[in-house]
Amino acid sequence: MADKAAKGKKKTGPKKKSSENEVEKSVKKKIDITSLKERARLVEADLKKREAQTVSKPFIKSSEREEYRPRRPRPVFRKPRYLGKWGIAHVYSSENNTIIHITDITGAETIARVSGGMMTNKDKDKGKPFPSMKAASKAAQDAASKGLLGVHLRVRAPGGSKKRMPGQGAQPAIRALVRGGLRVGSIKDVTPIPHDGTRKKGGRRGRRV
Repeated sequence: MADKAAKGKKKTGPKKKSSENEVEKSVKKKIDITSLKERARLVEADLKKREAQTVSKPFIKSSEREEYRPRRPRPVFRKPRYLGKWGIAHVYSSENNTIIHITDITGAETIARVSGGMMTNKDKDKGKPFPSMKAASKAAQDAASKGLLGVHLRVRAPGGSKKRMPGQGAQPAIRALVRGGLRVGSIKDVTPIPHDGTRKKGGRRGRRV
């Protein structure tokens, strides 16, 4: 019986401690709530002081606004760099020659015209890359000196019943135009392609060599 009584006493001990802990927690909660309320009151008081200090701006009528606000000077329109003179560069490239012909945007007025044959003394080198590059750089210099800003490229091969692929001098000529200071807009291939064209040169048995 004594053992049972001792066991019962042991059980009653922790119950008291738990009740004490609960009381302490409730007191802490109450303290936290009161401090929060005090902080909120202080914040409200500060806001009211700031509102009282700020002066409301007077309402200005639309008729009086011009007098109240001084007029700003109008901005001067400056012409952007890309709004300049543009032209068309016709690049004809075959096995025998490369011709760079720069015209205005309509194609009616010639600005510069240089060929690979003008850069070499040998006929075999007319269509090669180096003479075509020199011809294009010279054409670009002439066009830039006349106030041309950029060009739209029109690349052309012999076409028709002949070859439809440009020769060796087409790509070097385009690069030389860009290096010469001209901007490049659109690039188009304008090689004439026949729709059931004429008979090819050479006769029935081909060219006799």
